Amino acid sequence: MKPLYLPEVVGRGYGAFWRCRCRYRVVKGGKASKKSSTTALWYIYHLMKYPGANLLVVRSVYRTHVDSTYAQLKWAIRRLGVEHLWRAGREPLELCYTPTGQRILFRGLDNVEKLASTTVEQGYLCWVWLEEAFEIAREADFDKLDLSVPRGEVPPPLFKQTTITFNPWNEHHWLKSRFFDRQDPAVFAATTDYRCNEFLDDTDRAVYQRMKEEHPRQYAVAGLGQWGHSQGLVFENWVVEPFSLNDLHREGMRHVFGLDYGYTNDPTAFIAAAVDEAEKRLYIYDEHYEKRMLNEAIAAMIKAKGYQKERIRADAAEPKSNDDLRRLGIGRLQAAVKGRDSVLAGIVRLQEYRMVVHPRCVHTAAELAAYTWQEDGREGVYRNVPCDRDNHLMDALRYAMEDVPRPPSNGQKIRRYGAPRGGWAG
Repeated sequence: MKPLYLPEVVGRGYGAFWRCRCRYRVVKGGKASKKSSTTALWYIYHLMKYPGANLLVVRSVYRTHVDSTYAQLKWAIRRLGVEHLWRAGREPLELCYTPTGQRILFRGLDNVEKLASTTVEQGYLCWVWLEEAFEIAREADFDKLDLSVPRGEVPPPLFKQTTITFNPWNEHHWLKSRFFDRQDPAVFAATTDYRCNEFLDDTDRAVYQRMKEEHPRQYAVAGLGQWGHSQGLVFENWVVEPFSLNDLHREGMRHVFGLDYGYTNDPTAFIAAAVDEAEKRLYIYDEHYEKRMLNEAIAAMIKAKGYQKERIRADAAEPKSNDDLRRLGIGRLQAAVKGRDSVLAGIVRLQEYRMVVHPRCVHTAAELAAYTWQEDGREGVYRNVPCDRDNHLMDALRYAMEDVPRPPSNGQKIRRYGAPRGGWAG
């Protein structure tokens, strides 16, 4: 195999990560920071270098591997030019290095029994990659994984190592206290960001420069990989966790949809959520976030997602756009109610719920981590007025919630609502 020259294949910023042999290798980073692609390249290269090694890749939910870690590792195989040496399987999901029979296995924390019994026929299961670790809300679930694999002695030159990668949406997550707040010789903890990714072009970098100027708090998290701070946040009761839309087809649920228009400077923002009024939970499962969208493109996007027959609440300030979308086949679109204190009233309504954001809704998570109250000139003191930035999906969500009636106060049951006719069923 041709020797790998790291700067050519991976680029700068990951030398210490590449050489690290610590028991835990933990990397938080912003978008486009190369953390997942570098990790995938590291594993493909080192599995071929160490014939006795095998890899277990873990996410909170098993089925989310297909479009994330599985695809990323297949990309790394192509990037290294070794497709002829690897075999990809879908049932079960795995990758096999054919010269030795070494395997990359994929599991989810939603099936702990299968996770605990994971074994390999050739060599040792010595490496674990925990991707999107922010999805794991309880430290006890990580401990359960950590006690299961890797386990037992491994002969040199093999070594046991767990690599953890994630986006740091909230400073109160257990990952911060466990791996970043204290010194531990067994832990390599690093923060990376888009600035070490020389494979970005000028248009990519311009996106982050504009975010830095217009949305500094969002830039700190999504751009620089810093921990999302709760001080001054409009919404604090939210988590990023995977779930299936199929799990939301139960009594008492209502699916709602919101649309906020943008064009040159602001994105058009579309959001889909399911409301569990009895449990006071709001499940956000789909989004769209894009600038310079004409109304024809917005209508096509909604149709492609399968929501064209749903009631969609849209910004009342754009009556012409609302008429256009109805003409283009989004027949149940209605304008949101505008009025005195409607923004604050909508925020107060949303604060009644615990928001659960699906990991694929990255822009929603970024806004929740950055949407703040206005400071009144004194540090740490805030006015009861939200900042008019980092709020496009939040506005769309406020609109959507207008279709959720207040629960009855006379003891009547909440009536059953249907699930959306189309859309994602991940």
